[in-house]
Amino acid sequence: MPKTLTEILVAGRWRRGGGEPFDTVDPATGEVLATVHAASAEEVDEAALAAARAAVDPAWRDLLPHQRARLLYRIAELTEEAADELAATQTADTGKTLTETRALALSAAGTFRYTAAALETAEEALTPSRGAYVTMSVHEPIGVVGAINPWNSPVASDAQKIAPALAAGNAVLLKPAAWTPLVSLALGRLITRALTELGLPTALLSVLPGSGRVVGDAVVRHPLVGRIGFTGGTKTGRSIAAIAAQKLIPASLELGGKSPTIVRADADLEQALAGVMFGIFSSSGQSCIAGSRLFVAREIHDEFVRELVTRVGKLRVGPGTAPDTQVGPLVHAEHRDSVAAYVDLARSEGAEVLCGGAAPEGTGYGQGAYYLPTVLTGLPNSSRTCQEEIFGPVLVTLPYDDEDDLVRQANDSVYGLACGIWTRDHRAAWRLARRIDAGTVWINTYKQFSASTPFSGRKDSGLGTEKGRDAIRAYQRQKSLYWGISDTPLPWAN
Repeated sequence: MPKTLTEILVAGRWRRGGGEPFDTVDPATGEVLATVHAASAEEVDEAALAAARAAVDPAWRDLLPHQRARLLYRIAELTEEAADELAATQTADTGKTLTETRALALSAAGTFRYTAAALETAEEALTPSRGAYVTMSVHEPIGVVGAINPWNSPVASDAQKIAPALAAGNAVLLKPAAWTPLVSLALGRLITRALTELGLPTALLSVLPGSGRVVGDAVVRHPLVGRIGFTGGTKTGRSIAAIAAQKLIPASLELGGKSPTIVRADADLEQALAGVMFGIFSSSGQSCIAGSRLFVAREIHDEFVRELVTRVGKLRVGPGTAPDTQVGPLVHAEHRDSVAAYVDLARSEGAEVLCGGAAPEGTGYGQGAYYLPTVLTGLPNSSRTCQEEIFGPVLVTLPYDDEDDLVRQANDSVYGLACGIWTRDHRAAWRLARRIDAGTVWINTYKQFSASTPFSGRKDSGLGTEKGRDAIRAYQRQKSLYWGISDTPLPWAN
């Protein structure tokens, strides 16, 4: 792996990190890709101080919105041009298929481009006057913001936080996951190049890999960090929310999920079968919005599940670099073992394993972090297997009797992130979409995203919103201005 992908970005300069070294591993082979030295707590402090200076540098602070948008457009161009390189890096680091990682790189480019357009067309408000004054509402940067992302889709997640943060006029401290730092570092080089080309302070972005315990904690607690954007586990999210509350700063938290996907008796079964499989087994199930609980109308449950199992058994498991692979390895051997432990738990709870339930055998699988796509049945929705996030290619099927029974079971979860509904009945789809407690509902499709459409979670699935036009405003502070227009002195003073 080139040295340029193992250096970290601190205060606008690339160098070897001052923290502990850690290996990033190809999950398809178990081979070490690179050794990266983490950022130290002292380097987080250095980055934050430099970011604060960069945020108020007139070269950045005084830019009009359309001028800041030029930076985002340029980052989009560079990201799109480097899509193949970014895809190869992310596939090596995460195990995802090249098809998926290229789509993620292009999605990141699209996020920067959309955010630039939203910035150019964003409007301030002239609010209705209620006296002898003109009232205005304006938005200003927060200053320094922290962005902490997980390992499953780093380049797209990075763009979803960096783009609106820069659009809003801030500087960003980005902490990628320790298991998958390489593509975030590569994206950081593209952004640094764009900043340099436009004569802007490079300290507007630092990329600080390392553990959450050291680097993440230092970012969240730093007194100059005025906002946190976090994507990851609910337990960590709660800790971050507590620190943000103590500091009285805003935080957006995209957390876990145990999303229901629903097949009504009137569904187009071909569409439903393909959609259910894509919803849980793409990305090897390593997705917060994975449709991991499958509710099927009782009258078609057994037949639908039989056909589903037949098709799941034919999914092609292999390295992400193979063009025909559908299910790649899990991100790390430790995570593969965690998924396997959950399947063992399911067995102990009385589940019947209809397919999968083990690591694949044969040539090419031995050193990789592979796990077969798994379908379980025979468990109540109250079981741990149905309630806890597994974050792997594991699907549980559950029959339901009527709509009220379905809604009760689907909503009986601490999570409320996403839902899928498969039906030909538009009235039933509308009814269910409104009754299910989730931030995103897909109807006759699944895992489709748009940078223009807000994304959020409910309950233990998160706090705040990402994407959409309002994402920029979430990284700003709102200020009110009153312009007196009366020639008469305020009466109190007379």
